[in-house]
Amino acid sequence: MRVNRRTGSEDRNRSRLSVRQEDPLRGPSPPQPHKPDRPDPQRPVRPPMEVSQLSHRRVNKRTSAIAAASAAALAGAVILLPNANASDEKEAAPRTFAGPAAAETGTALAADLGADAAGWYFDGDSGRLVMNVLDEEAAETARAKGAEARIVDNSMAELKAATQTLSDQASIPGTAWSIDPKTNKVSVLADRTVTGDKLAELEQATDGMAGLVSVKRSQGEFKPFADGGDAIFGGGSRCSLGFNVDVNGAPGFLTAGHCGGVGQTWTADQGGAQPLGATAESVFPVADFSLVMYDDPATEAPSTVDLQDGTTQEITEAAEASVGMEVQRSGSTTGLSDGQVTGLNATVNYGNGDIVNGLIQTNVCAEPGDSGGAMFSGTAAVGLTSGGSGDCTVGGETFFQPVTTALEAVGATIGAGGAGAGGEAGDGGEAGAGGEAGDGVIGEGAGDAGDAGAGDQGAGDEGIGSPVDGARDDSSGSGHQ
Repeated sequence: MRVNRRTGSEDRNRSRLSVRQEDPLRGPSPPQPHKPDRPDPQRPVRPPMEVSQLSHRRVNKRTSAIAAASAAALAGAVILLPNANASDEKEAAPRTFAGPAAAETGTALAADLGADAAGWYFDGDSGRLVMNVLDEEAAETARAKGAEARIVDNSMAELKAATQTLSDQASIPGTAWSIDPKTNKVSVLADRTVTGDKLAELEQATDGMAGLVSVKRSQGEFKPFADGGDAIFGGGSRCSLGFNVDVNGAPGFLTAGHCGGVGQTWTADQGGAQPLGATAESVFPVADFSLVMYDDPATEAPSTVDLQDGTTQEITEAAEASVGMEVQRSGSTTGLSDGQVTGLNATVNYGNGDIVNGLIQTNVCAEPGDSGGAMFSGTAAVGLTSGGSGDCTVGGETFFQPVTTALEAVGATIGAGGAGAGGEAGDGGEAGAGGEAGDGVIGEGAGDAGDAGAGDQGAGDEGIGSPVDGARDDSSGSGHQ
């Protein structure tokens, strides 16, 4: 640009003024999280004015100084606005959670959002809590709590109404359903027995709920895992001990409700030589849990789970499950297995009128004899094995009774303590009549290598101890696998 002495300062000031003429709010908006820029197609963005477009007029020194200061301030605002937005994005970034912490936050956030929440799940790979919501306002609330917000179509009320319709119109043996927050639908499973008229009945019930329900087939057969195993025995059944608990200072343990009714006595061996206790409360169907109180009130029931490798996992609390939570299951038939929670509030129709509600659905394998066994996540107790389809060779679905529901129903808390009553807490506790036993036999003795068998082989190399101590061992003397 050519500048003479008289107009030089004037042109320079006009050059600064050109910054003011450019209104930053009329250009594309600075990037916002989850808010894509959508400029108005009817209003083209006006380009900044060039100095040559400005009219040439006299500007005195005072006007020039004010204009320069204003231009500098606006220029600073143009530079600072993106930085402020970047700070907002950083604050709104989803937090990383552990499984139990995600469950606690998700439950509380869903309660706060009320009808605007449509379920949530835990992404184990990223450690993020994903909250389904119905509008942007609820999404902002979820983000403020560290969750990743996802706006979905189906409300929780609509999904629950769909499950009620299934209960009313499709109460068919061999079916199960739960709300799947990942798909924002009700996931319906039909096992291999659902054929012919039963399948037609199911299809008729679900056809009218397009967009709310998805139907899949299971290759196995839904049934309670009530037989097999060598952990606890009662009434001709063999099941797995779940978690030791405390009831007003007295020791007891939780197991599956379908394993035995109220008044059922339990022993640590099939022959009944090692009594454990009697069932104090039992619920099945509708729910699936039992509370067994130890005969000896001085029993110190350890709050641990056998990891099947010579070590145990301490259990310090009970936690709600969340979809996507990584869990492990320990049972007396198949030992330790792991997987993920895939559904909540599942309803399972085991047949013969045995319908159980409010279960946790997983892809963890289990087999007969694992019933009542512990499902846990880290140090948190999560569920008691109920039933399912498949096995630990081909896989399948397994359903669990939530521990929190069982604890509340029987007025118990997760217990803590050392070895069983009657022996030493360390190596060498003695009790029983027979051969060798293994870790922590519950009843009249305890110890990592105590004598406590009942019969030639006793309870096997692993024995029967804490919540699931004594999982099946190939050398078990119970005579069952």
